[in-house]
Amino acid sequence: MQINGKMLKEAFISAALTLGDMKKVIDDMNVYPVPDGDTGTNMSLTLRNALEELKKVPDSATASEVAATASAAMIRGARGNSGVITSLLFRGFSKALPDATAELNCEMVADAFEHGVKNAYKAVMKPVEGTILTVSRVASEKAREMVFNTNDIIIQWSEMVSAAKEALANTPDQLPILKKAGVVDAGAQGFVVIIEEMLRSFKGDPRTIPADANEPPRSKYHIEFKDDEEIVYAYCTEYIVNGEHTPEQAADLRTYLESIGNCAVVLDDEDIIKIHVHTNNPGLAFEKGLKIGYLSNMKIDNMRLQRQKRLLAEKEKEVPVPATPEKPFGFVTVANGSGVIDMFKDLGADEVVMGGQTMNPSAEDILRAVYSVPAQTVFVLPNNKNIIMAAEQAMKISEKDMYVLPTTSIPQGMSAMMAFDPDSDIDVNRNVMSQAAEKVGSGLITFAARNSSFSGHDIKAGDIMALENGRLIFVDRDITRAAYKLTRKLVKGQRGSTVYVTILVGSDIPDDKAHELELIIRSKMSNVDLSIIRGEQPVYYYVISAEGSN
Repeated sequence: MQINGKMLKEAFISAALTLGDMKKVIDDMNVYPVPDGDTGTNMSLTLRNALEELKKVPDSATASEVAATASAAMIRGARGNSGVITSLLFRGFSKALPDATAELNCEMVADAFEHGVKNAYKAVMKPVEGTILTVSRVASEKAREMVFNTNDIIIQWSEMVSAAKEALANTPDQLPILKKAGVVDAGAQGFVVIIEEMLRSFKGDPRTIPADANEPPRSKYHIEFKDDEEIVYAYCTEYIVNGEHTPEQAADLRTYLESIGNCAVVLDDEDIIKIHVHTNNPGLAFEKGLKIGYLSNMKIDNMRLQRQKRLLAEKEKEVPVPATPEKPFGFVTVANGSGVIDMFKDLGADEVVMGGQTMNPSAEDILRAVYSVPAQTVFVLPNNKNIIMAAEQAMKISEKDMYVLPTTSIPQGMSAMMAFDPDSDIDVNRNVMSQAAEKVGSGLITFAARNSSFSGHDIKAGDIMALENGRLIFVDRDITRAAYKLTRKLVKGQRGSTVYVTILVGSDIPDDKAHELELIIRSKMSNVDLSIIRGEQPVYYYVISAEGSN
């Protein structure tokens, strides 16, 4: 048996849908307890991008056309390290197929997976065994072995899945941290879900996209507003009044609804009254109905927000065009929190991509930001280790000159930007900025998202965790105490008579608590030049940087 384009398309779609269903299960396998973008979510969003593009591909397309469409969409939509590695596996898969390949045979499948695995391994600076890399490699080796045993792709693919599952079960023996936590590798689990679901589809049981998968169900009273038409009343409000009532009560209800909005519809149907109205006060509409009977089927839609989402979705479909260069250098950074964004803007960032630990932007998000900067060369600062690979993928498909500085934290990004010299060339700036990023000490105070045993610490969900340069240092129960202890440790690691400390205050920390921390540091650290700024970043209670004067 061979695989044609229609079958391959159905398999990719099936995998995307099932991975979407299982993303929470895979997310929960993450060992590291810090709240993050999470493996399952990132892999699911990466494949979801392929699903959207594959919907446009006709069933008559060849297997190579389907693979090329899926891989290109995955590359653009890749999020987080797990999403990027997944996209690279299938990009290599696509590149290995001869042009105009109508159907896949066993030899092609083996070639494709081998190429994909090589692609993924090359992209990771320090490959670690016991991860998605290992499991995909084992699956690839089995695919090659089966070329000599069968001409049936179903048999070959079945053996691949079995080998991948066995390799997945062995990941805890390769990574002790997995064994201690009692889980398998999350990225590897995601890969097994993908190829297993593709096999199920090849066997004749593909999943189909629900007709309303991308749109919320619309009311039969739905009114489409033109893009330039003002929406006076924002909330489309619907409900049913249950119970005995008089025609006069229904008429009075209609009159009242018309006084607080428009498009009022009141259907008096024996024991119920069906209500629809556009209003800025849904609560008042509900309260009026409650005076007649009890309510059911209550529904509120923000029509302004719906239109904004639709316009944004349409804009995102537009093919980005690089802006005409007006200056030699520009900057794109990734950040979240109004104060943090303002700081990067003040330092000279042209564009700030919203993102961070719990919201990893895709390669396409980063590429669009780069294209919007009117500069010859654009520096990209990811400011998070789980965003660096997506930025590097954006660089590979960019038509514009761009360079990724692999900053892993907000302080590193800020230090790099402060070191930029507009009078120096790109090579000098790359070196100076990289050195500046490495020099700064970075600290984070956050919370444990799940129970875990990590780096010798027994951690419970909700515990306060202190991280230094990305490594878990200690666990505490008090945010202020943890922030002080971490600041003191960062200061001791710096040289010079004066250490410059900047603390970005998170959105969950009230001013009085931030002031309390400031007083403690000033009273106990005489060699510190301290700046405390409202960063308003989510997830991290405090982002701390320390840099010596020498």
